[in-house]
Amino acid sequence: MRDLLLQCSGLAAIAIALIHGMLGETKVFARASIEPARLRTLIRLVWQTSTVAWIGGGVLLLAAPWMDSNPARHWIVATFAVVFGFAALANAFATRGRHYGWVGMGAVVALAVAGY
Repeated sequence: MRDLLLQCSGLAAIAIALIHGMLGETKVFARASIEPARLRTLIRLVWQTSTVAWIGGGVLLLAAPWMDSNPARHWIVATFAVVFGFAALANAFATRGRHYGWVGMGAVVALAVAGY
């Protein structure tokens, strides 16, 4: 059961990351006017870096049950619980709780910790 929880955590992390990347491109940067153009490109790339990192975290959470190493499982869950937990808190703080992203990130953390 705990393996299933961990895998659900990984799938949720990947889904949230993909939504994050899509919303950034279609909602945030479509309306933003950032000058100079190089700065706009930099900010977009930094935004998408978090998307790629969260996908990587989701993949590791998905793969953790098949690893024969309990320390690897421990560190994967602990590391990404902190990463997604910080992202959830930052999202809740920055949006005053009005954006649903913090709920999804919190669910990733809860599932990962439950699957630990």
